[in-house]
Amino acid sequence: MPGYVIGNFFVYSLINAFTPGPGNILALNTVTNYGWKKGRPLFLGIFAGYYVVQLICAVFVYGISTLLPGVLGVMKYVGAAYILWLAVHIAFSRPDRDSGEKSASFWKGFILQFVNIKIYLFGITALTSYVTNYSTALWGLVFFELVIATIGTIATLTWIGTGMVIQKTYLRYYKPINIILALTLLECVYSILTS
Repeated sequence: MPGYVIGNFFVYSLINAFTPGPGNILALNTVTNYGWKKGRPLFLGIFAGYYVVQLICAVFVYGISTLLPGVLGVMKYVGAAYILWLAVHIAFSRPDRDSGEKSASFWKGFILQFVNIKIYLFGITALTSYVTNYSTALWGLVFFELVIATIGTIATLTWIGTGMVIQKTYLRYYKPINIILALTLLECVYSILTS
């Protein structure tokens, strides 16, 4: 694979991973509401889910591409509905450090990634645009999807770090910040449904 293709793959991956998406927005909202310690289970769920979904993408691109359009068609609407629910939940949430352990669960973060159509499209697009022209070997596809999941995890950690930095400001201005985060998620829903 030529160096410029690998460079383009990384540029695409960085831009896609660091832009707002459901996982990044939920991580930011969770850390500003509950802090790192109580939010940690959710963050670990987001990270684990990211890796599992990217492995699924590698398998789909490798051998099950005939089933992919139907599966993504259903996931598109399921994902949009879940992200819409998150937007409403975030818009009306209030900082409450005592309820963090119930709201910031591993499974909430993990399941989010399974309905997060953005990362499916991210992984599949990256493979089909940059990798499959040079290799369709399963090990190569898995490798590049693991790279994508690692970049995505680093991006989410960056959003978590940002949330920790602005936590005191957030506690003072949580209403407008939550509205902005919810509107960002609504934009994600719109882009999913119009793509």
